[in-house]
Amino acid sequence: MLGVPLTFAAPLALAALVALPALWVLLRVTPPRPRRIAFPPLALVADLLPKRETPARTPPWLLALRILAAAFLILAVAGPVWNPGGIGAAAGREPLLLILDNGFVSAFDWRDRLRAATDEIEAAARDGRPVALVASADAPAPFEAKAPAAALERLRAIKPRPHLGDRGAHLTSIGTFLERMPGASLVWISDGVRGVGAADFATSLGELASRHGSAVTVLKAERSPALALEGSPMQPGEKLSAQVLRAQGNGRDAGLVRALDQKGLPLAESRFTFAPEARETSVSFDLPVELRNAIARLEIEGEHSAGAVVLMDERGKRRRVGLVFGGTLDQAQPLLAPTYYLAKALTPFADVQQPRGGQGTAESIGQMLDNQVSVLALADVGALDDRTLARVEKFVDEGGLLLRFAGPRLAAGNDPLVPVRLRRGGRSLGGTLSWDRPKTLAAFAPESPFAGLNPPTDIGVRRQILAEPDGDLPGRTWASLQDGTPIVTAEKRGQGLVVLFHVTADTTWSNLPLSGLFVDMLRRVVGLAGPSAKLGEGDGRQSKAALLAPRLTLDGFGALGSPPASATAVPADFADRAGPEHPPGFYGTAEGGIAVNALVPGDRLEPLDFTGLKGARTGSLAGAETLDLRALLFSLALTLLALDTLAGLWLGGFFRSFGRAGGRAAPAAWLLPVLLGLALVLAPPPARAQEPPANRPNGIESALATRLAFVVTGDAATDAASRAGLSGLSQMLAARTALEPGEPAGLNLEKDELAFYPLIYWPIVAGRPQPSEAAIRKIDAFMRNGGTVIFDTRDAQTARAGGPPTPETAYLRKMLATLEVPELEPVPPDHVLTKAFYLVDSFPGRLSTGQTWVETIPPAGEGGERRPARAGDGVTPIIITGNDLAAAWALGRNGEPLYPVSGDQRQREMAFRGGINIVIYTLTGNYKADQVHVPALLERLGQ
Repeated sequence: MLGVPLTFAAPLALAALVALPALWVLLRVTPPRPRRIAFPPLALVADLLPKRETPARTPPWLLALRILAAAFLILAVAGPVWNPGGIGAAAGREPLLLILDNGFVSAFDWRDRLRAATDEIEAAARDGRPVALVASADAPAPFEAKAPAAALERLRAIKPRPHLGDRGAHLTSIGTFLERMPGASLVWISDGVRGVGAADFATSLGELASRHGSAVTVLKAERSPALALEGSPMQPGEKLSAQVLRAQGNGRDAGLVRALDQKGLPLAESRFTFAPEARETSVSFDLPVELRNAIARLEIEGEHSAGAVVLMDERGKRRRVGLVFGGTLDQAQPLLAPTYYLAKALTPFADVQQPRGGQGTAESIGQMLDNQVSVLALADVGALDDRTLARVEKFVDEGGLLLRFAGPRLAAGNDPLVPVRLRRGGRSLGGTLSWDRPKTLAAFAPESPFAGLNPPTDIGVRRQILAEPDGDLPGRTWASLQDGTPIVTAEKRGQGLVVLFHVTADTTWSNLPLSGLFVDMLRRVVGLAGPSAKLGEGDGRQSKAALLAPRLTLDGFGALGSPPASATAVPADFADRAGPEHPPGFYGTAEGGIAVNALVPGDRLEPLDFTGLKGARTGSLAGAETLDLRALLFSLALTLLALDTLAGLWLGGFFRSFGRAGGRAAPAAWLLPVLLGLALVLAPPPARAQEPPANRPNGIESALATRLAFVVTGDAATDAASRAGLSGLSQMLAARTALEPGEPAGLNLEKDELAFYPLIYWPIVAGRPQPSEAAIRKIDAFMRNGGTVIFDTRDAQTARAGGPPTPETAYLRKMLATLEVPELEPVPPDHVLTKAFYLVDSFPGRLSTGQTWVETIPPAGEGGERRPARAGDGVTPIIITGNDLAAAWALGRNGEPLYPVSGDQRQREMAFRGGINIVIYTLTGNYKADQVHVPALLERLGQ
């Protein structure tokens, strides 16, 4: 407005300012109220004046005070807003096209992006402009401009996607929109990182805007603040390592990467540091193989983005390989024994173990099996005794990989632990009595696990064990010589695999162990160990048709949950980055699935080039915040009206007459209104009794006693009800259970430590300000680390199914927008929460019609035993209800209820039982689901 960042929601109200001059004239001719004085006759004569008097007029300063108060009221009614649109869209009546980047890169500062987008839409609403909204990481689709209220609803539904956005896919729909709406303003809230697809999106957008006469504004952070982790390699190396990435130097030069297991418990952590302006750095974890294989995910602490998470599957685990040589002690020498070559080839990617001490072959195999190896490699081991043979067969049937190498002993025996029937004696090539020359390897077949490797031409095989020809031999052959004779065969047995190299592991029969191909072949063979081997049932070859359905997927904030409806299955050999149809997560069964990540090896975060946007305005997400001036102007107007009232009383002689009536008390009469005003302004908050030590959060009492806690909302009535409710519930717990909790604690999320409390009650007050980002992250960490929060909207009486959300529900939705909230469901009848202490079927409070929501638990198994109580892997981190639980729990000093309930006293009793169940469930977890068979056990024991 006239170059000033100020606008009005109701500009027509400013027309009332025209009446201010008339108001000035009216106030001038209206004198103040006459003074009232006593009427003694002599005083009347004494007051006579010899001059002529004129009617009194209102003093100019009082006129100015009243005119100013009227002006403030008029301006307040007009709804002034300072900085209404920031640096965003230019003013006008044309439609607004808002492009919002919502890939995983935007998750870190998503709140700032939502605020900027909301400001733009609200500014368009004040100007009466329709709004079209495009989320760049969503699937492209035609769109049209709608009312700003509809755009705000659409904005609330947009969340960060767990993959990089393809902005180029939206160029066609953007061009179509601009053809229909020429001159529309474009605002692009960018994450500053180049995604997938068209690399010149900015240039193409600039050309479209120039062609249709549209002004472009880009809102972005000065430097992209996001960090990401490069996807784990397909095969592990010496140490578990990962690359930490950023698009450009952004001041976040150090941080922490954590390694977590499947339950989210930390196993290790490693710090990283970026060099100045460096865009990548590495972290590594040097862990024992048991801990390393238990890692399910790596994540950057505090990043809360799908790109900052790397999920680990069987392919990233380091296998334990046991080596056994069947030769004599004098042959088991360095540079001579086959195990020497195997150890050198396997050490870079496996944990190699060899028998200790001079033991026989059977004892060595037993020692390796006792060490729980994943791969048992036997080099020139002949026939085994029955006991050892049975142990090895059981090892293979249960999922182990048996890797065998030929030699004189294997060629002379008749061993059942081979994938194909063998001829005795073997075949010699290139010897003094042979006309054949050494053979080299043929190209690997596409279905072979070695597909993609190129055999060197200098590899020569001088001797091999031949396989008996039969119908199954071609299907069990992974590699062969140029003449077609097998050199590597395999067979799937039970859950495991038997692989045979038809040459020795040393250089006596070939020079294969001296080549890099030998290392690559062993890497792929070892990678097939465990449940992730994707093989056919009988031939040991790779299966082409295997598809793995999504089991758990990441959302844009990096939280694991149920897959969305748009997620589709991936091939078993899928190695690409995540996308809209294949979000990052775990695919397939828990035993043999694969992990898909947002980034794959080789990916980097590239900064976005905006030079193609000619003439575009650029603004910051951290710009000046929109300020509604109505409250300030109303307060000023009311203050001036109060001063006008005091001035009228003073001019009317009220204070003077009051002073004469009081005699010597006149000075006090003058000071009385001043003191009253100062008391109102400077009065301290209501005095409270010193809180006893047991009620103070974070004291030693919080660590020594189990205490319930509630969030202090700032509303005195609500906080009093919360304290009384938790105190009453604590009394009931002490009277009915073995738990004797301490006094409940009121928590300030900005200052207090939450780790002392297993359960936090949070009543929702719609009129209070939203908690800060630090408080949200604090409660998020509390829930991730095993705590439970009860969010009570207390609106069961006003909420309507299918209707608009209540103010409390809307407040809660906005607050939970950036929390890692799991998928929720109404408490099922067989949930362990309904049987933790009492048998209950509902959780009423002061109200009883509201639904209680908890984290979704796995469904009951089909065909299995029907259990009376089900539970998930842990305690639900969140409980949402609208029944006003604390009001039903609240008791007075004598045990009397403080608040009425909507039903009879039975409802209050059920409220206490439900509360006791919640506390016991929070403290003991899902143990009740495992204890349901105890009565049957006691009956069998005769007790």
